[in-house]
Amino acid sequence: MSEVSLEPTLRNLIEQTSLKWIFVGGKGGVGKTTCSCSLGIQLAKVRESVLILSTDPAHNISDAFNQKFTKKPTLINGFTNLYAMEIDPSGGVGELPDDLGEDFISAGKAMLQDMVGSFPGIDEAVSFSEVMKLVTKMNFSVVVFDTAPTGHTLRLLSFPSAVEKGIDKILNLKNQIGPFISQIAPLVGMHDINADMLSNKLEETMAIIKKVNQQFKDPTQTTFVCVCIAEFLSLYETERLIQELAKNNIDTHNIIVNQLVFLSKNEEPCKLCLSRYNLQKKYLDQIDLLYEDFHVTKLPLLEQEVRGTDNIISFSQNLVQPYQK
Repeated sequence: MSEVSLEPTLRNLIEQTSLKWIFVGGKGGVGKTTCSCSLGIQLAKVRESVLILSTDPAHNISDAFNQKFTKKPTLINGFTNLYAMEIDPSGGVGELPDDLGEDFISAGKAMLQDMVGSFPGIDEAVSFSEVMKLVTKMNFSVVVFDTAPTGHTLRLLSFPSAVEKGIDKILNLKNQIGPFISQIAPLVGMHDINADMLSNKLEETMAIIKKVNQQFKDPTQTTFVCVCIAEFLSLYETERLIQELAKNNIDTHNIIVNQLVFLSKNEEPCKLCLSRYNLQKKYLDQIDLLYEDFHVTKLPLLEQEVRGTDNIISFSQNLVQPYQK
């Protein structure tokens, strides 16, 4: 074991002002949305502007804050610098916001959809790249990703690389399809579209995606927070996730163990509580042993669900101050 145990909070992330992208992920049902919303609230105290971006098709952020969020960044009620938006990258180009400014996508969304449809996986990757362009242009101090369960998350993190390869393929086709686009565009009512314009926009997208790709692999700008519960399957999934992140050169040094039973010193625990406590303690000991070089934050299982802005604000304190019953 290391001589100095790391602080069991997320304070290290909140104080690391160079961070631009923070991913929160793990197995389904472990409380990722609650953790990402709580982290967003704590970051909003020290950062100029914070965006919580849900890439989970279930879109639980709206339920958590009791406020409807859409494909565009929306200010969360009660805050002046905390925003939220919900997208489904697997929905492809059709999931994009309708007003992406002067981007070629707003003029030829259907054409782009058909064009990228011939490259497997590129549709959703281009969708993700356009969202990243939108988010980058809005210049948030930090973006917290509330991600889908583990498999989807690993796919999401590979999107920047997929986009680079896909755009390369499309640009290589430019000379072949250029004359065709110039002839066909006026017939379908897109007089302003031409091959050079498309290739320029794709190159602009490529530049942004390359930058994002570099940032994702830079530990001073990007990190991943793994959320789990103290059970075998969740612990196994967390280890798999950490191994995959290491392969993709993505930094991770924080683990949140959620839904823990804390025994009260003044009360006799019930049989179920004591049984759950002993089971969780076994896995917590393994986590402490396996991840001695991680900040391990332990969060409580509460009597009621954490829902509504006031409850999330209250719960978020547990990220910076270890919970005690």
